[in-house]
Amino acid sequence: MNTVGGSPIGVTADRTDWSPVRADLRRYGTAVVHGQLADWRPADPDAPGLRAVLGRDWSRYRGIEHPEIRGRYAASRRMLKHAAAAALRAEARDMELAYGPTGRPYLRGCDQIDISLSHTDSLLLVGLTTRGLIGVDAERADRNIYSRGLDRHMCTPHERLLLSRLPEGERNPHLVRLWTLKEAYSKAIGQGIQFRFTEFGFGPDHRPTQVNRPDGTAGTGDEWALRTLTLDSAGTAFVVSVAVYDAGLGRTLDTEITTMLDAEAATAVQEALDAEWDPWLEVFDR
Repeated sequence: MNTVGGSPIGVTADRTDWSPVRADLRRYGTAVVHGQLADWRPADPDAPGLRAVLGRDWSRYRGIEHPEIRGRYAASRRMLKHAAAAALRAEARDMELAYGPTGRPYLRGCDQIDISLSHTDSLLLVGLTTRGLIGVDAERADRNIYSRGLDRHMCTPHERLLLSRLPEGERNPHLVRLWTLKEAYSKAIGQGIQFRFTEFGFGPDHRPTQVNRPDGTAGTGDEWALRTLTLDSAGTAFVVSVAVYDAGLGRTLDTEITTMLDAEAATAVQEALDAEWDPWLEVFDR
């Protein structure tokens, strides 16, 4: 049966020991790391080193006009790339992010490791898996959702029924849990907000978590593992949810980039090298 993994691992921008991340990937096939926005936000917004790490994201970063949003964008990509680089025993500047049609990030050329990113308030959260697909999401535990009536827009009929049976004081925490679970699952399948939250649901938190149909019946099986926990980050409590889809490929114990480069990318590199050397070989053959 699929497992979500160990406890989230706290990381800082100057951390040198990333071995716990690699250890979780070897043991569970999944690792989740968290950090502080203030720590990962670049001190110099125009530093050459930052441009090297952001790579193709540099132009998008420079195009963000609001300083706070621009700093958050850079911080989240820095931590994401450093976490991926740690897993692959590579350099962050060598990691290239690409984005799917819905904006879901992935590592170009390393399709055997999947990534997910979430950031809210002061928290940055990154999920990594070698099992298949991963989605992560976080919200402040004290976020007030219930009073805004969001349950009508994010809950299935069965979830609203269960919600109505809860004591008043338990309804908002229950909704925050549901919100993060739905965000994590949507990110894992690459749909984001395009998949209406009223079309799938989850049961009470005292039962094993699974994806349900709107009527409350099971919608998926053991291929999905979902987990919600409370994380304390610099004195603030966050609700964190992780969704992992097991593609049935087993755990990849060796995550070094030299063995993770996919065959298509390796072939393309080799063809480019061959094309570059062909004229020189002709000269030598004469």
